[in-house]
Amino acid sequence: MNRSGQSVAALAQFYKIKPEEILVVHDELDIPCGRIKFKLGGGNGGHNGLKDIQARLGTADYYRLRLGIGHPGDRNLVVGYVLNKPSTEHRRQIDDAVAKSLQAIPDILAGKWEEATRFLHSK
Repeated sequence: MNRSGQSVAALAQFYKIKPEEILVVHDELDIPCGRIKFKLGGGNGGHNGLKDIQARLGTADYYRLRLGIGHPGDRNLVVGYVLNKPSTEHRRQIDDAVAKSLQAIPDILAGKWEEATRFLHSK
């Protein structure tokens, strides 16, 4: 996953897709488990996959659908936390967030970014 930019950039170049027409879906430690954030641009937050995408595209101006997985509370536990299976409760919350995200796809595909953002950020 740390070389995500290789595939994203190759597909974008081949299909003539502009960075601002790309949607990257990724896990996010800094968002509580089960919450969703949708935005254009921003930093990589130490996420290696996003670092690679940004480097390969030459810009951070692409859409991100950030699925909260929560934080283990100690930065020394992050690698194990991210690589291990989530608890049953966290799995349910993540599944619910994915289901909600799928409901926003029609607005996202239609370029209705504000509507998608409003829906995804609602509880």
